[in-house]
Amino acid sequence: MMPVLQDKVAVVTGASSGLGVGFAQALAQAGADVVVAARRADLLPQAAALVEAAGQRAMTIRTDVTIPQECEALAEAAVDGFGHVDILVNNAGMASAVPAIKETPEQFRNVVEVNLFGSYWMAQACARVMKPGSSIVNVASVIGIRPFGLPQAAYAASKAGVIGLTRDLSAQWAGRKGIRVNALAPGAFPSEISDQLRPETLELVRTQTPLGRIGEIQELCGALVFLASDASSYVTGVTLPVDGGWSTP
Repeated sequence: MMPVLQDKVAVVTGASSGLGVGFAQALAQAGADVVVAARRADLLPQAAALVEAAGQRAMTIRTDVTIPQECEALAEAAVDGFGHVDILVNNAGMASAVPAIKETPEQFRNVVEVNLFGSYWMAQACARVMKPGSSIVNVASVIGIRPFGLPQAAYAASKAGVIGLTRDLSAQWAGRKGIRVNALAPGAFPSEISDQLRPETLELVRTQTPLGRIGEIQELCGALVFLASDASSYVTGVTLPVDGGWSTP
């Protein structure tokens, strides 16, 4: 990967496993120093090791994105350690598959707190320290665009909310702060969430995807680096599906 992010500093939340680890590695391979954050601090060293193996600096910080003060502390620590923050990847998230009639208020709130509220608190915290030309990439989902068939009211609502949040923040911050805000809407990729799906569910995804397969992490990372870099300097407020055509009507 070309060093299109040279001299940039990126913050990646949810970097303890799955997509977050892949995102951290891809950003480092593109030339960025990376701050990796997650609630499970014991798993962060694996992401940090991949960043350092790519020749970049890494910092690990335990962060619960549902707590605004911890989001602010993460942004401040990144600035203290690396001098600036240029990229935020709002990747921390959780999923659920509970029939709507049976879903408890606590179950619904937990998903929305992490996926939507957490994205907002982190975007707020980083926008306060970011300079013009910076980029925020929210990780939404194609489930926020098109129903899948599983009972995922909380997850679908939270990811649709992330898409709406992306549009609004992009409009607020484009002119006044010079910060671009975009979103990725991944389809099915190898992750902790997809690992919980039954084989017949994954097969259903394959049959409904025009490209006929599950995505590979590098295919999602290419889109991430594009939105994070100056290659997309005239792109803001966009939600980019990376789903093999699954969300196509």
